[in-house]
Amino acid sequence: MKKRSWLTTLLFVVVAGSAGAGDLRDIRLPPGFAIERIATVPEARGMAWSPAGTLFVGSRSGEVHAITGYGRGALRVQRIAKGLQQPVGVAFRDGDLYVSAVSRILRLRGIEQRLASPPAPEVVSAAFPSDRHHGWKFIAFGPDGLLYVPVGAPCNVCDEGARYAVITALDVRTPGAKPVTVARGVRNTVGFDWHPVTRELWFTDNGADMLGDDVPPDELNRLSRPGQHFGFPFCHGADVRDPAFGDTGRCADSRPPVQALDAHGAALGMRFYTGRQFPEAYRRSVFIAQHGSWNRSRKSGYRVLEVRLDETGKPVAVQPFASGWLDEKRQEAWGRPADVSVAPDGALLVSDDHAGAIYRISYRPAP
Repeated sequence: MKKRSWLTTLLFVVVAGSAGAGDLRDIRLPPGFAIERIATVPEARGMAWSPAGTLFVGSRSGEVHAITGYGRGALRVQRIAKGLQQPVGVAFRDGDLYVSAVSRILRLRGIEQRLASPPAPEVVSAAFPSDRHHGWKFIAFGPDGLLYVPVGAPCNVCDEGARYAVITALDVRTPGAKPVTVARGVRNTVGFDWHPVTRELWFTDNGADMLGDDVPPDELNRLSRPGQHFGFPFCHGADVRDPAFGDTGRCADSRPPVQALDAHGAALGMRFYTGRQFPEAYRRSVFIAQHGSWNRSRKSGYRVLEVRLDETGKPVAVQPFASGWLDEKRQEAWGRPADVSVAPDGALLVSDDHAGAIYRISYRPAP
């Protein structure tokens, strides 16, 4: 990985608060940046903002929470749903909150006016597979007003037909609408965003397991037109032919990653940085939450990456932005970043489902 020279002198930021067995003083950030824990949310995963500044947080625990008061003093965390099936993904549109629950997309109508007494979730769509393997779903609304919903492969590597390993788009304004597939060959994406200028969909994808410590890479991909195929199950990364399914397609016929990422780092949530708090150089960057490996001889991930882009949208550098949730010597992790989100004030929020935390990373230039 390329690293900027100033990253050789990383800043240990001392802040109040700790999580699990670790401490935020262990987190390494570039100079001028600080991290703090601002909220406790059990198994926090996907995050979504409302225009009014309410932060909604999904989880794998069955609960959904709303956080109010950001930037206005003390935060308030309220549980607004419980007993759902892995409601990892949340998305807000026209006053309503949409929640993924494996095979279903649910809606909580007029939620911001009803936080104290939340409405029962109503089913928007039950058109998705019920498989629990890679069944949890990150969701988000695109610039076209459609809700984008992925369906991961129900396996490590397999070919279970056209319903799986895809990203779909759903028109939630039309009752009974069916999801339309926009991308294929996507093993398991748990994070995506749209380029702020081109409006193209970019997404992370988790590489297959059991092929080696450093093979295949996780991926950062770009969808330039609907219907493109990204290789799974016959091709991993740009040119890694699958030993069992390699004869079912050619790497040359699929879309290679825009950027290869650490193998088994579990790249999940990603966002383009669109705020103004960070220095100008970060305004063409992608931040990616690496949840961390489970099947590598030495663990990798457990950090937030920055992928810096040039004026044409081409990645020119990949470097750690926030790291330290993994104790390298003991090979023990006390935190696992799951999603990232740009706050209204330009800070970067990070969810951590292992520590049950929401962190805020802010920038303040040295005097």
